[in-house]
Amino acid sequence: MDGLIQRMIRAAKLDVSLYEEVEADRTATGQALTVVVLSSAAAGLGNMSQGGLQGLVLLTLIALAGWIVWASLTYLIGTKLLPEPQTRADLGELLRTIGFSSAPGLIRILGVLPFLRNIVFLAAGLWMLWAMVIAVRQALDYRSTWRAVGVCLIGWLVQTVLLAFFFSLVGHPPMMHQGGP
Repeated sequence: MDGLIQRMIRAAKLDVSLYEEVEADRTATGQALTVVVLSSAAAGLGNMSQGGLQGLVLLTLIALAGWIVWASLTYLIGTKLLPEPQTRADLGELLRTIGFSSAPGLIRILGVLPFLRNIVFLAAGLWMLWAMVIAVRQALDYRSTWRAVGVCLIGWLVQTVLLAFFFSLVGHPPMMHQGGP
């Protein structure tokens, strides 16, 4: 567990060598999954007064599915649409690096303090976005940070369209209720 905690701290510090390390460590996929679950649980707990237990569970499930979809999209866009000559990656590398890029999201637990919720969630979102750009750049062996930004932007647009299409077919998820049970 100490190794995981140290890796999460390094990921949150945007330590480029951490992202290279987990990219190469095929045994770190379980750790990346743990980081995604902890980060989404922190968000759910930080927003518990708004979403309750149902929101916590729903947020965690959505985060896990989003992690897999996002890594898959990033893999396809980064290796097929926008590769650099040295780009060599597999889906596992992206799952690991992107999973660890959610480590800064642990601060969302501070959202339990209502006066901090909005600022903490905004700060965590921006911090996680920058970590994701680093994760994508390292996993895809890019020399250009701007190319990694482009991959993230295209992936976000594609994922948004896919989610809109999905929810148009099945309806929106149950709204998280306000207040108590």
